[in-house]
Amino acid sequence: MCVLPKPNVILTHESDLDGLVSGLLLQRLARKLFAEEIRLEAWHTHAWQNRPLDEPAAWVADFSFDARMDRPNWVVFDHHPASAQPVHARLIHDPGKSAGRLCYDLCCANGLQSDALDRLVQLNDVADLFLHEHADFELASDYASLVKAYHFWNLHEVIGGELERLLDHPLLEVMATRRRVENPLGLECSRRSLQPLTPEIAYVPVVVGNPNQIVHELLYNGAGHFSTLMTLARRGNGLVVASLRSRNGEALAVAGKLQGGGHPDAAGATLPRNIRSIPDALDYLRRVLAPPTANPPCITGMAGLLETFDNGLKAG
Repeated sequence: MCVLPKPNVILTHESDLDGLVSGLLLQRLARKLFAEEIRLEAWHTHAWQNRPLDEPAAWVADFSFDARMDRPNWVVFDHHPASAQPVHARLIHDPGKSAGRLCYDLCCANGLQSDALDRLVQLNDVADLFLHEHADFELASDYASLVKAYHFWNLHEVIGGELERLLDHPLLEVMATRRRVENPLGLECSRRSLQPLTPEIAYVPVVVGNPNQIVHELLYNGAGHFSTLMTLARRGNGLVVASLRSRNGEALAVAGKLQGGGHPDAAGATLPRNIRSIPDALDYLRRVLAPPTANPPCITGMAGLLETFDNGLKAG
């Protein structure tokens, strides 16, 4: 059985269902192992990158492992590509599983399995890994939309921190209705409004509907020659966040150019603080992502110098 250090804090991703599921599961696991309520903190990616990591021990879920997390008595549960290899920390990592699944595997090993949790973790897998061919994909997307629509701590309050209460929650009816009504309208608007950023990358304005599902539909039916599609969102703090989707692994490389990360086909980045509007973001992205221009011809030797001098006289 995996022996875990007692954490001072549990840290998870604030922006999606996987962060909620993994954070609450780890809090429950800590309660079982140590008979204490360990503090749970949820962070958006940009704020997380600036958070001091001072605790002697911590459990971290759904954040890409990097060198600053490589600390003794730190345990990281994640499925994103890691930017470093652990020396001091323990990394529980599998790109084929959601962070919630990795946490639930340990919960099950410690007697915390239930039919309700089995179902929720399965739906979380489908949504977070974007298993679009799965029979429950639309339902799983509705669960994921709950966190996007109502936000982490509001939803946490609604269910009283009890993950099982999320199963078959009445708010899912709202998400299903929005999906059926909004997505077709949003898809047609977005299809008409694709804006090229480079020959391979396009910005997708989403005025209504679920951006992930609209972009997915466009990638497979309507994006033309673009291999990577991007949406932009302006957060309440003024920061602009880019979300990228692709079919053949291009999204992660594009996110890397923007100092972001994620999965090969689903990645994201927070743009610099001085970018405060969508038009500014588009100008910035075109500059940063522009393909390199061909080098001008190199003029060497006396003949080249004379030709350049002669051309200059003619131009004068």
